[in-house]
Amino acid sequence: MRPVLRTFAFALLRWSGLPFLFREMLQRRRVTIILYHDPKPEVLEEHFQILKSRYNIIPLQEYVQARRTGNLHRLPLKPLVITLDDGSKGNYALLPVLRRHDVPVTIFLCSGVVGTCRHFWFEHDMGGYDLQLLKAMPDERRLEILRRFGWEETKEFPNRIALSKEEVEEMKQAVDFQSHTRFHPLLPRCSAEKAYAEIRGSREDLHNEYGLDIYALAFPNGDYTEREIAMASEAGYECAVTVEAGFNGPDTDLFRLKRLGLTDEAGVNELLVKVSGLWSLKAPFKGSLKAPPQRGPSGPSRGAIYAEPIPNHPTK
Repeated sequence: MRPVLRTFAFALLRWSGLPFLFREMLQRRRVTIILYHDPKPEVLEEHFQILKSRYNIIPLQEYVQARRTGNLHRLPLKPLVITLDDGSKGNYALLPVLRRHDVPVTIFLCSGVVGTCRHFWFEHDMGGYDLQLLKAMPDERRLEILRRFGWEETKEFPNRIALSKEEVEEMKQAVDFQSHTRFHPLLPRCSAEKAYAEIRGSREDLHNEYGLDIYALAFPNGDYTEREIAMASEAGYECAVTVEAGFNGPDTDLFRLKRLGLTDEAGVNELLVKVSGLWSLKAPFKGSLKAPPQRGPSGPSRGAIYAEPIPNHPTK
């Protein structure tokens, strides 16, 4: 959709009154989780003002605990959870906004990139090489091609693109940091050994290096199969989030939590339409709307791509 038409569509939908009806009826007792990546402080400032006037913003962990204890009825009406993926260095500039509004947010960190000068593979300059082709490849093939363009998982670059260790330490009083694997591979394309090392290793890294209580995993690019869900549970996570659109209620699988994706520069009309869930009706009843493809390939993978068993590792 062209930008002008897209802007007009969001405005038309907002003022149709449908987002209000969705919020007051469909969402009233279900939990909405929204997804950003690297929004500017001024954007989040405006969004927080609007969201706080229409929703009750709660921590992700509050919803998970309410589910586990059977106390969903104690959550406020129209509960909203705010998440950010990747832990880009720009997230540090959001700290004053978070403190000023006292809004709980969860940021999912790649433990092998945060605190280093390593780069996210999907942001590396590959001379126009199609990221979607890389997404479809087995992990070893993807890494082989990336090496040809000068990128490796543990290679340090002159500049950093993720949060520093000092920034994480400063922010963790205001931010719920959780796991986004180590290096953001597409887990279903990995061997069983690597997938489990990414899932379990990130949880251990973040606990050991930062003293964080890690209970949640965000599947990179939203890609997962039954194998990755089993691995996350085996590794000690309590829940996992996807990029499948929809709301979360008493029957939502805690390892398939749904999120509504926002572009980092979303205007007010786009914000209200998307957070209401109205925009996801482009794919009605399928829960398959993908998050905005602004940070590399995205979109959930389902089905058993690989059949290897979970490696026999201890859970503690």
